[in-house]
Amino acid sequence: MIRIYCKNNGVTKEFESGLSLKEIYDGLSLDMPHGVIAAKVNNVTEGLALRLYRNKDVEFIDITSDDGMRMYVRSLTFIFMKAMNEMFPGETVRFENAISKGYYCRMEQPISEEQIAAVRERMKSIVAGDIPFKRVECHTEDAIEVFRSIGRADKVRLLETYDRLYTSYYELDGYVDSYYNGLVPSTGYIKLFEIEKFADGVLLRVPNKERPCELEDKVPQEKLQDLFEERLQWHQKMGVETIGDFNKAVRAGYGIDLVNVSEVMQERRLSQIADMVHASGARVVLIAGPSSSGKTTFSKRLSVQLLACGLKPYAISLDDYFVNRTHTPRKADGDYDFESIYSIDLPYFNESLTRILAGEEVELPYYNFVKGEREYKGNTLKLTPNMVLVIEGTHALNPMLTSQVSDKEKFRIYVSALTSIKLDYHNYISTSDNRLLRRMIRDSKYRGYSAVETIRRWPDVRKGEEEWIFPYQENADVMFNSSLFYELAVFKAQAGPLLRSVPENRKEYSEAQRLLRFLDYIVPLQDDELPPTSVVREFLGGSSFKY
Repeated sequence: MIRIYCKNNGVTKEFESGLSLKEIYDGLSLDMPHGVIAAKVNNVTEGLALRLYRNKDVEFIDITSDDGMRMYVRSLTFIFMKAMNEMFPGETVRFENAISKGYYCRMEQPISEEQIAAVRERMKSIVAGDIPFKRVECHTEDAIEVFRSIGRADKVRLLETYDRLYTSYYELDGYVDSYYNGLVPSTGYIKLFEIEKFADGVLLRVPNKERPCELEDKVPQEKLQDLFEERLQWHQKMGVETIGDFNKAVRAGYGIDLVNVSEVMQERRLSQIADMVHASGARVVLIAGPSSSGKTTFSKRLSVQLLACGLKPYAISLDDYFVNRTHTPRKADGDYDFESIYSIDLPYFNESLTRILAGEEVELPYYNFVKGEREYKGNTLKLTPNMVLVIEGTHALNPMLTSQVSDKEKFRIYVSALTSIKLDYHNYISTSDNRLLRRMIRDSKYRGYSAVETIRRWPDVRKGEEEWIFPYQENADVMFNSSLFYELAVFKAQAGPLLRSVPENRKEYSEAQRLLRFLDYIVPLQDDELPPTSVVREFLGGSSFKY
């Protein structure tokens, strides 16, 4: 017998050794309204098919948790890929990116509405069959031969550079695929989904995490999709679509070439944006983006490019326009809500900006974060010919921030780290994960925060982004992708030790282990030869810019 401590109800109960997590769940008689998707075993997320042979702490999770939703999406993706393989044998399907509150999948050939309807019906029949997902653990060399035999060269390339003796893959009624994390026990767990035509492929729609009985509302994100598509086309031209491609290039000695090409590509785009600002005649450049998107380095590099265009950039920090601490809005739990736009003194900021643009000399504030109060130190600003105000901050694209400034005076830029390289064609890398690694490294290096603290705060950061940043991203006149497809290989050396330092008895351990699992597939790169102006330097250190 083994003892299982269930965190959901605080009960310890004995079970026969060797039972699956699903059998243990049934034996605990838990009431989970949305059903169970997976479980955290000693703070590591596992599939319900896992069998336990020793005493464990177990917390069962549903689709309303991040890990539960990720497992749901992976399992749904497997079902979609199986249906596509049956309907279009030999067709290469790529799981590209998250967009419009769904997931974009692209094929080599265009797909019609009638074909999508047929795939949808086949997926429904697979779900109705409640077919088990079977996990196979084997020598990595054996898995390579399995995928080589079915023509999955992307998975072969990844596994050939995966320095582990054993790996695993999954089988669903004769169809084989692999995912770097677990799946639900069977197809019957996938209760709600939709597929529809999107761009030149398919949008896989999933349940709303807070309201699992409803699909996510589709959000128009045409500009964001164009930005993804631009980078995807570049990856194809370079022949580096996946981590397997990247790993092979690095091991062949082309790592620095990939770094240099990636950096040059970004600099060219910065130059183009500076030309667009100059041509627009705008006197205010607004730069927004989510946490750890590289907004600060972007604004500094853009300022250099603006100087080259004959303009005089002047940076204004939104942080200096915070309301006094006593007037900061609060969240439901009583903590200060620094993510809210109302943490900024909007009337005062608009008045100051309007006066500056009218040609007046204006005294600029300084925010004393220790006292939580606005102060003045005699710093004044008066516009001179060719001067451009560069304003970077979370809320820069929110219309309320500059409501008293005409659109013709503004040029709006949205910056984000849109990860476009994939592990393989069916395993994309989350943009959020990339930014979390950036923030974790920076928090450790410059703010003294542990990985535990960064991971713990991340859900609140993400919630603030969903409320205050993402709804306004399509307001941008232009978008900039700050991600560099080599950066995860560079981050691996610094992020790895931070993630491994998370204690097993902390709930953040689960997230740390998940991130380590996908970093394990990436061949590391040293940061010695990265340019000092790279956006990656904002997080790693060694930048020539002052922050």
